[in-house]
Amino acid sequence: MEIRFDRAKWMQDSEGAWLSLRVQDWGAAKNFAASMKDSPYIARLSQKREHRSLDANAYLWVLCQKIAEAAGTTKDEVYLDAVRHAGQFEYLPIRADALEAFKRRWNGRGIGWPVEIVDDSKLPGYKKVIAYYGSSVYDTREMSVLLDYVVNTAKDMEIETATPDELARMMAGWDSA
Repeated sequence: MEIRFDRAKWMQDSEGAWLSLRVQDWGAAKNFAASMKDSPYIARLSQKREHRSLDANAYLWVLCQKIAEAAGTTKDEVYLDAVRHAGQFEYLPIRADALEAFKRRWNGRGIGWPVEIVDDSKLPGYKKVIAYYGSSVYDTREMSVLLDYVVNTAKDMEIETATPDELARMMAGWDSA
């Protein structure tokens, strides 16, 4: 179950420590509390992030296809190039003997999850790698950077792109996805 809240406070009394949340849908919170069984529960709390819109994601792939056709490559290669140039990543030390298993698992998340070996790590027996995140986990800002990169690549190749107003509309719709 997901319950949205915008404030939290805690208190302590003779029964223990309590976390109180100011919820947006009090009916759902009331129903949840009333239906609880006498057993432990786990709550995972995180900051709400805007989701990218399907329009922006679909447009990203349309442009990748157009660029691929003009360049004589595949849309997947264009997308991977964009992720490597404008995407999100982590520098990680990975044990040399575990590197292939790490790459297989990381790459297994999708085509936008490449791993590049950079160099030997300062840690003996480790390699320094760049592990890129696929756009499926990007927030609004991160997806905007990636889409801007692909739009600029298309413009450089004289491929027609959406107008700035159309791009702004796609970006504005991200929370509704």
